Amino acid sequence: MKKAYVFPGQGAQFPGMAKDLYDSSDLAKQMLESANDILGFRITDIMFNGTEEELRQTRVTQPAIFLHSVVLAATLGGDFKPDMVAGHSLGEFSALVSARAMRFEDGLRLVASRAEAMQRACEANPSTMAAILGLDDEVVELVCSNIDGVVVAANYNCPGQLVISGANEAVAEACEALTAAGAKRALMLQVGGAFHSPLMEPAREELEGAIANTTFMIPSCMVYQNVDALPTNDPETIRKNLVLQLTAPVKWTQIMQQMIADGLTEVVEVGPGKVLQGLFKKVDRQLPVSSAEIQMI
Repeated sequence: MKKAYVFPGQGAQFPGMAKDLYDSSDLAKQMLESANDILGFRITDIMFNGTEEELRQTRVTQPAIFLHSVVLAATLGGDFKPDMVAGHSLGEFSALVSARAMRFEDGLRLVASRAEAMQRACEANPSTMAAILGLDDEVVELVCSNIDGVVVAANYNCPGQLVISGANEAVAEACEALTAAGAKRALMLQVGGAFHSPLMEPAREELEGAIANTTFMIPSCMVYQNVDALPTNDPETIRKNLVLQLTAPVKWTQIMQQMIADGLTEVVEVGPGKVLQGLFKKVDRQLPVSSAEIQMI
């Protein structure tokens, strides 16, 4: 029996997020208040009472989702006993903190730095992403490779669902070509830029120094990282892969497949939403999935 705890990434935010945590748990309240001090602004006010537009601001979105997930995991206390963890994109930071590979404060600072660096990269290179449904990964990769300009496979979400990322014109051209190749849908996404693509190189370079100065420890269980979809508990491997993550694709399909091959029997999603549970069901309909529930601490 092997239980995985998985942590969502960008797109899981919603108005009022983590308010129930704050109201129900003294530990959650303490962690969230400390986050206000670390970040230098009251992110909890935006999380609890902000609009959808405010929550979509990159400097808010990433720390907010990270906080919701990590604080929820902390309230589980002794019930948090993962055999393996993984996080989708931003969620990898939540997974690492929850598995004690990083201190909470260090993880939050890295996430805030990551958000700001990505925002600057987005402003420097107008870009976007699109979801491609109903095509094999290899077909999407081949079509993108034949488009002039920057457009690459960015998020391998599940079989038949792959997100591409790149320059605006290149992504639009790829969507037309992929529709002609038989995609059921090619949907432009409302995102700030081309995440997990070469256009994030300035952000990767900026974040590399912060990651180099962060202390990483041996996690409490194996961590399956986005870059290679392989399990590791080696702090230096974790550090290296976190740097690469900004410009490399999220191999979530491969992570799910690898976890199942390694004996996964149950999945618990920790954080806002149920997206990752749905993706696991696309790979194995019989796999038990659930959401973490608040514990009073």
